[in-house]
Amino acid sequence: MASPPQLRALLQAVNTLLRKRRYHAVLALLKGFRNGAVYGVKIRAPHALVMTFLFRSGSLQEKLQAILKATYTHSRNLACFVFIYKSLCALQSHVQGETHQMHSFLAAFIGGLLVFRKNNNINSQINMYLTSRVLFALCRLGVEKGYIPKLRWDPFPLHTAVIWGLVLWLFEYHRPTLQPSLQSSMTYLYEDSNVWHDISDFLIFNKSRPSK
Repeated sequence: MASPPQLRALLQAVNTLLRKRRYHAVLALLKGFRNGAVYGVKIRAPHALVMTFLFRSGSLQEKLQAILKATYTHSRNLACFVFIYKSLCALQSHVQGETHQMHSFLAAFIGGLLVFRKNNNINSQINMYLTSRVLFALCRLGVEKGYIPKLRWDPFPLHTAVIWGLVLWLFEYHRPTLQPSLQSSMTYLYEDSNVWHDISDFLIFNKSRPSK
């Protein structure tokens, strides 16, 4: 079915505007905001769905509200951060007439302070996700620059063993120091597996359902 002439003309005008290089910087901010919002939904919605129905109690309506709230918060924060980061990078480049490495750090520093400074579950998970990857990247950069000697053997098995040893030690003896969702996951794996009453909560369900 052919689109109306007015709609075709509008789409053509929009596409013409999008192709103009003079508006590229501003349009990049808008698309960055859009991509942040979409990516936040893609990342958070499946995670919130699984974690809520696995570990959260309450009615179906309460669970759906929790999923929507977590997804909205993640999507909004990421969209706002991308917009602020790209805006500040563009502003610094415009003022100084060129781009420097420090621009990225300063823009992200300010954006992170404005958007992710509130200590809640969503921001905490995002920060922990980034922390592990930043540490890995800094180690690789240190090796690349010669600040850290390159090992002749693969340290990954030792790293794996130390991480698993530490996390189970913390779970067993210093549990409150771990992030709540990790506590829930590890409780499901290592404690709930110690309790059962019959075949229903041994094989089919994790916990026996209350009798009506």
